[in-house]
Parts: sequence; C-alpha cells; structure tokens
Amino acid sequence: MFSLFIMSMIVGVVGVFSEALLWWGFVWGCVVMFISSLEMWFSPVGLVGCWGQMLVVDSCSFGLVSLTILVSSLSVLASVRDIRKSMNSGVGFVALVLILTLVLIFCFSFSSLLNFYIMFEFSLIPILLIILGWGYQPERLQAGKYMMLYTVSASLPLLVLILVVLVEGGSVFWGWNCRGNFGAGWLITLCASLAFLVKLPIYGFHLWLPKAHVEAPVAGSMILAGVLLKLGGYGLIRVFCALSLFSSLAVTSVFCLSLSGGVVASMVCFAQNDVKALVAYSSVGHMSLVLGGVFSNTDWGLLGCLLMMVAHGLCSSGMFFLASETYKCYNTRSLYLVKGGLVLVPGVALCWFLMCAINMAAPPSLNLWGELMLGISVLSYSVVFAGFTGAMTFLSGLYSWYIYSSTQHGQCPIWVRGGVMVEEFINYLVSFVLVLPLGAVGLALMAFL
Repeated sequence: MFSLFIMSMIVGVVGVFSEALLWWGFVWGCVVMFISSLEMWFSPVGLVGCWGQMLVVDSCSFGLVSLTILVSSLSVLASVRDIRKSMNSGVGFVALVLILTLVLIFCFSFSSLLNFYIMFEFSLIPILLIILGWGYQPERLQAGKYMMLYTVSASLPLLVLILVVLVEGGSVFWGWNCRGNFGAGWLITLCASLAFLVKLPIYGFHLWLPKAHVEAPVAGSMILAGVLLKLGGYGLIRVFCALSLFSSLAVTSVFCLSLSGGVVASMVCFAQNDVKALVAYSSVGHMSLVLGGVFSNTDWGLLGCLLMMVAHGLCSSGMFFLASETYKCYNTRSLYLVKGGLVLVPGVALCWFLMCAINMAAPPSLNLWGELMLGISVLSYSVVFAGFTGAMTFLSGLYSWYIYSSTQHGQCPIWVRGGVMVEEFINYLVSFVLVLPLGAVGLALMAFL
C-alpha cells in the first residue's frame, strides 16, 4: 500500500510539468502496480495485512484489487483522444481517475466494516464528477442525480446497522461474528443487503445504471461496469459472512427476485436500440447470478462469485470500450444505424467477436467457469431455480450474438462509406490486455481440473 502513495506522488509531480507525461506516467505506474499485485495471486500466505491489520488483502479481495488497477489504467489509455477534444482539463480527469483508483483499492483492502462503508460512499464523488465533467449529453445531470439518490438512500440503513453492531459488539471487523447478538431477522437482512443490491444492481433497483452508462465517457463506463459494480458483490460476501444472515427468509425472497429479474433484464436487452444500454442491461443479468452464488452459502458459490466478478469486469469494460470506438466511427450508437462494421473496420470487428464470445461464456474463457460454478451452487440451493439459470444462460448467448450480428453485418450507412479513422493500435492493445487474462486463466483452470 505504501507503493500506492509513492506512485500517486510521482504521477502528481510529473503532471505539474507536462500533461502528456501525466497520462503515460499514470498508465505505466498502474502497469507496475498491477504486476506487483499479481504476487498476491501466487503468495502462499492466505492473509496479508499491514498497518496493524487495518488493511488486509486475502483470497476474497486480491483479484478485485488487481482488477481495479488494470481497468483504471486501460480506461485512461482508451480515453486519450476523447479528453483532448473536451473543454475540461485532462489533468483534472487523470487526477479524478487516480483518486477513484486509490479509493477502490482501499475499499477492497479495509478490514473494518465502517471504513469500508466510508470508502464505499466516497467512491461516488469521483465517478459523479467524471460523468458530469466529461459526459456526452446534457442528460448527464439527470443520470448523476439518479445515481446519487439510489445509492445514498439505499445505503443509509446499512449505516444504521453498522452503528448498531458497533454499539452491541464493540467491533465491526470482518472476522468478527455477531450471530449471537442479533439473529437473522428480515429487517437486519434488508438493512445489510439493500445498499449492495442497488450497487450490483439487481432488477428493480437498476434504473440508475443504464442512464449513468449512456451519459458517461468511455473511462467512466469502463470503471463503473468493471469495478464499481463489484463493490456490491464484495460487500454482500463480507457482510453476510460476518453477520451470518444466510438463514433468513428474506434471503430466499431476494434470491427469487434476483434470478427472475435477471431473466427479465436479459429479455429487456432485445428491446434496446442503444449499444451501451444493451451492454448495461446485460450486466444486470450477470450480476443476478453473482447474488445467487452469495446467497447459496457454498464454497463453490463464493469462488464462482469471485471468478464471475473478475471475468465480467474485464469483459464488460471491453464491450463499453468497443461501443465508444463504434460511436467514433458512426457518430451514433443506435443499433438501427450501426451496420457493416465487418467491412468498415475489420480490426474492431475482430475485437467485437472476441468480447461477445467471452460474454456468452464460450470455452475456455473465465466466464464459463464462473457460470458453471454459480449454476451448480444455485441448483444446490434449490432445483426450482434451474429454469431461471438455464434461461439466463441461453439469453446471454442470444443477446451477445444479437449485438455482434447487428453491428458487424448488414449494409454500411452512406455517411461513413468514405472511410473512418480509427486508432488501431489502441484498439488492439486494450482488447488484447482484456482478453488475455480471460483466456489464460480459463485455460489454467481447464488444465488444473
């Protein structure tokens, strides 16, 4: 963690002298930090703590810390040309991304529930400023209002619960179990899970997500889908394990709501005409499986949650990046107008094919293993949910094929037939860095099993 402060200081000093050096200093600093964080993947020590165990990185958070660093660096790399055309300063943009990266790393590393809640709420400020300052349309004000109202209002019951736990037990650390003090009533379960259900989000609490994604710049969409949504799943794992709330009747109700809502959200994808809105609704379906894995209270369910969160973070970030590149070519994101990409920009079409194939859990991607583990854990909870799980798996493959065939096949519009300028190097670099971990880890799991 000390190296994080060193990196931020170096990036800040470099940014004073040159804006270009600030961009590349941040990117290469994140590359060094990502390589350093990979040591935790192969460390024989199960728990790494520092600063008097206030910061703890264990098997539940090391993957999300690495994901945060990787997605943040790629988001800055992918938005160089966009921010240069913006009226606002690029230095302020990189500073906000740096602050958001540090906040998210601390959020995944704190061992105290109260500190986690503070970082959980503080992460809204940088992403809100990114959406308002570098968004595309005037509707970004409404999108920011929706995001703040949903998240803040839903997290207030969690704050009350944290204070009650602190008064009753005197400790709010992750390893402390307070089952004997409270029980598992429906009100306690609702207070503990409502903030994270909005953050995931599940269907019914998701209205802020498509608005925020459509209005956010490419870096905001990549960080929002790749990392910020994972705070919901991570918080559910930590809070429910600490408070032992798996036996509540409310858990079964939310379980049914999430799986049925995931099927509905997957069906809603076919009614979307905006590429970013379609990808945003697909995230609702995938995160419903994550919630099912948490509530199943099995080892395979928790491991599947971690694999799915990492895989979805990489895949959804890549799809939002490709959606922004498509917008640069066509000046629109409408599925009725974006046609003929396979002939117009073959390089971007190849990246679209890889991302859509991974999004539908094609072997040997990491998404396949995550969905297999989550499907088994959901079925171990109740066979009744087999229909919902099968429907979500089928629909995910169907809308992934739909978005690829709609954008890459067909006749290209007249106004883009004269040729478009696309930064092929950036496209290949970002897509390759996102696809490589998904395929490599999937192949490693296949060889291991």
